[in-house]
Amino acid sequence: MSYNAPRALELLRLGTQNPDTCFHDGQEDAIRHVVEGRGRLLVVQKTGWGKSFVYFIATKLLREQGVGPALLISPLLALMRNQIAAAERMGVHARTINSDNQEEWTVVEAALGHSEVDILLISPERLANEHFRTEVLARFAGRISLLVIDEAHCISDWGHDFRPHYRLLERIVRTLPPNLRLLATTATANNRVLDDLQTVLGPHLTVSRGDLARPSLFLQSIRLPSQAERLAWLAQQLPTLQGSGIIYTLTVRDATQVAKWLRSRGLNVQSYTGETGERRPQLEQDLLNNQVKALVATTALGMGFDKPNLAFVIHFQTPSSVVAYYQQVGRAGRALESAYGVLLSGQEEAEINDYFIESAFPLPHRSGTGTGGITHSTGWAFNQRIDGEGQCELGTTQQGGAVNVARIARSHRQTRQQMDADHDNFGQFFLATGRAADSVASRRTGTNAAIRCLAFRPHGIPRPGIGW
Repeated sequence: MSYNAPRALELLRLGTQNPDTCFHDGQEDAIRHVVEGRGRLLVVQKTGWGKSFVYFIATKLLREQGVGPALLISPLLALMRNQIAAAERMGVHARTINSDNQEEWTVVEAALGHSEVDILLISPERLANEHFRTEVLARFAGRISLLVIDEAHCISDWGHDFRPHYRLLERIVRTLPPNLRLLATTATANNRVLDDLQTVLGPHLTVSRGDLARPSLFLQSIRLPSQAERLAWLAQQLPTLQGSGIIYTLTVRDATQVAKWLRSRGLNVQSYTGETGERRPQLEQDLLNNQVKALVATTALGMGFDKPNLAFVIHFQTPSSVVAYYQQVGRAGRALESAYGVLLSGQEEAEINDYFIESAFPLPHRSGTGTGGITHSTGWAFNQRIDGEGQCELGTTQQGGAVNVARIARSHRQTRQQMDADHDNFGQFFLATGRAADSVASRRTGTNAAIRCLAFRPHGIPRPGIGW
């Protein structure tokens, strides 16, 4: 297939609604690679770079040359509303089959049969659905021109754990014709993940890897051990921030509690979790329109959500890994000259993450439907839950209930070591990504002390030009 450069640029400008925009470094090369069928491609680019434009523009160019539709596998279909809207502006007919739109399945299947769908978006769990495989996929599998695996790091990071169906992709990829176009995209692939992806996606995988730094982000880490201190800090500092943003918590309980507290202080804040249900699209739209100051969210609001002018991301607790942190803080400042990422750190986060590891193993006292949540010294009871199409977050339960045990392939010791290494890497991340608060001191003290050096203003938000 031939690549049409003027048409590709036209599509980009239609999708972005900006008549003067141009491709980011590496963006057009990736589209050309896919369209011309040069082989399997893994794109590793920073959050906000525009990976979705690569597969939507490539799909449109291929469809205009008469080939079949594309199949996109993504872990977070519910958060791709922004990207699908951009695809529609480019004339790309994107449809999805997921657990939230069952009333549309018949219509989508009929549209596939009439070649009226340019790209079909599904979750990895859909691949294990018998009806989908035999009644839907089998009918158009021979016409698929491009297989897209979005957030490909999940094959490595989640495939062993909360999204076991991601490992189905390994078997599927092995059976693909060697000339079928395959594009995998992610913003977070360290060397371990890259090695895993090359095993899964094939040894002849071409990797397009860009600079992951985000100079528009001003980052700060603050150690406030108790939740009371962090709640007070939020109530004091949130009104001083311009624009709207996201406050991330590790648990559903904390998201609800933090939102309730901030509302009691007169702030327009709402919680967003897997339990929010049908209100999620409206809350996303409220945040997009700056009609709320912030959403207090779990991982239910993460990869896939795109608000270019998101002004800040605050973490109420330290995430489980630097990869998770990069994905979440990367929601901010995509189209702003400056945005803020503030990492609050407390005493309970290690206990929560330890529970996450330990509960991944089906120990006798944790298995079976009669088991209550595991209660820690904090008095909280936790359970793990698979949300909708498989989105996983750490929930809370008031009393009893089954613990859904996640399956992982790594031992407890290996997992603990990996998390320890990830926490050490937070220091390196702050030095390499965005603008560090006290970069000279950080360079002098090394990785382990880097976050401590960054937490130089415990009672305020860092401002550009003041101590930077």
